[in-house]
Amino acid sequence: MKAIFRYFLISFVFFLFGCTSTQTEQPTPPEFAEEIFYHVHQRSFYDSNGDSHGDLNGITAKLDYLQELGVTSILLTPLYESDFYHNYFADNFETIDPEYGTKDDYFRLVEALHQRGMKLYMDIELHYVTYNHHWYKDSHQNPASEFSNYIIYNGPDNTDPESIIFGLKSLKSYDGTEIGFTSIDLYDPDVKAYHLNLLKYWIDPNQDGDFSDGVDGYRMDHIMDDLDWKGIRTNLLTDFWRPILQDLRKVNPKVKVIGEQAEWGYGRNYLVKGDLDAVFAFPLHDAARHLNATQIANRTDSTWQLTPTGKHQLVFIENHDTDRFASLVENNPASLRAGAALTLLQKGIPSIYYGQELGMTGEKYDWGITDANDIPRREAFEWYKSVNGEGMALWYKDSGPWWDDSNLKENDGISLEEQKSDSSSLWHYYRSLIEFRKQHPTLARGSAAALENGTNDVLTMVREWEGERLLVAINLSNEDRGISVSSEALSEGNALSAELLYPRSNATIDIAAGTTFTRSLPPGEAQVFRLISKLQD
Repeated sequence: MKAIFRYFLISFVFFLFGCTSTQTEQPTPPEFAEEIFYHVHQRSFYDSNGDSHGDLNGITAKLDYLQELGVTSILLTPLYESDFYHNYFADNFETIDPEYGTKDDYFRLVEALHQRGMKLYMDIELHYVTYNHHWYKDSHQNPASEFSNYIIYNGPDNTDPESIIFGLKSLKSYDGTEIGFTSIDLYDPDVKAYHLNLLKYWIDPNQDGDFSDGVDGYRMDHIMDDLDWKGIRTNLLTDFWRPILQDLRKVNPKVKVIGEQAEWGYGRNYLVKGDLDAVFAFPLHDAARHLNATQIANRTDSTWQLTPTGKHQLVFIENHDTDRFASLVENNPASLRAGAALTLLQKGIPSIYYGQELGMTGEKYDWGITDANDIPRREAFEWYKSVNGEGMALWYKDSGPWWDDSNLKENDGISLEEQKSDSSSLWHYYRSLIEFRKQHPTLARGSAAALENGTNDVLTMVREWEGERLLVAINLSNEDRGISVSSEALSEGNALSAELLYPRSNATIDIAAGTTFTRSLPPGEAQVFRLISKLQD
């Protein structure tokens, strides 16, 4: 009963001190299938107060930029307090890291987003806490603690906390601090109640049924059915996640929960057993990064065959845990454009990692067992052609070899300042593809069927929705490529016309029955045609 009382007390305190609300009429936000995510590691995005740490007010200050780019939804990395720079292991689930700002700053960001018809998704990892969390501090070596059952302990007297994945009990942070962590017992009913209460709070902070001050959804980090594959806490999708998601939908039926499947597979079990709204298209991501049309086509077919009706996949080519796409393709301009097209013209909800639209680079290093290894993938957003400038989030400056070997270079063409004034830049290409996607709902909602085209370097697929059929062709190579697609594949053998929609053109190509559609594509080029059948008399 103490735990239950505490949950209601927490909500009441949040209500008194943390909430703002707006009754201003707001634009209608897009449906989930039509969203375009922008994945932000906020510590590295924009610093509003001069302490070198990106923060919530920095995101609010740059909403004009994000809206100009065309994204509809912001996906953050965790906001709660943590000893780690990336905040994935919580010291306190209920408070915002002061380097990101205050709860008032958070609510101002939510309000500003909703006033623009944009959405906010919060990232949370519920499996682990650091040794600095009060559950651990109170219960370690104290079996009489009210939190004794919150932590998984081995042996007598709460002396041996369970390790997390890979047997780790601690990790050295980039500043040299050794930080301990352990696993939460997701079987415990008080833990379940606590997490449900926490998630409900962010959806409707003042519990008034007005969600204008609430989060639009969650990214649940590192979801597993079997905790760390140890066989000690199993069937979590059915017994832990599914009931929580069902209760959250009772609060706000529109809230969406995206799971990062721990093994980076297709995610069907997460969608079926866990009833998540979406997962990440990891197998498709792996294929896209190799720019192999056959592999992408095969993974596309497999992904959607394994995705239940009404469920979704987020399509991406990079995120905070993967090497930057630009590094993989060695900054090749054609490959960068192909990557943009693969993100925005395929079936699925696109997710753009901050700086991807500029071609920012970064690969994981190996400096031992430390979270610094991922800093090159999470460097400061490049607002200017100089590494210095107002708002540059250089929180890791002069802290180690990750700074000495930084990917941020002067006047290298990889900055918003340099690219925004260049109409042929990658930034403008992303912006044009996003605009085009919004103009054609078939790209967001339509089916996807890959087609043979006579080459392994060009991906061709038909996207179809409500009677509209679009042919998407993306040259994945660094050379001109010609394609040849039969009229039988395009329109069951009927005569048809192909109207070039992207790049914008008035060109229309007539294709007689029993012939083939041929086309030459420049390196990295994406072309989209509307297919119109001409039925025979």
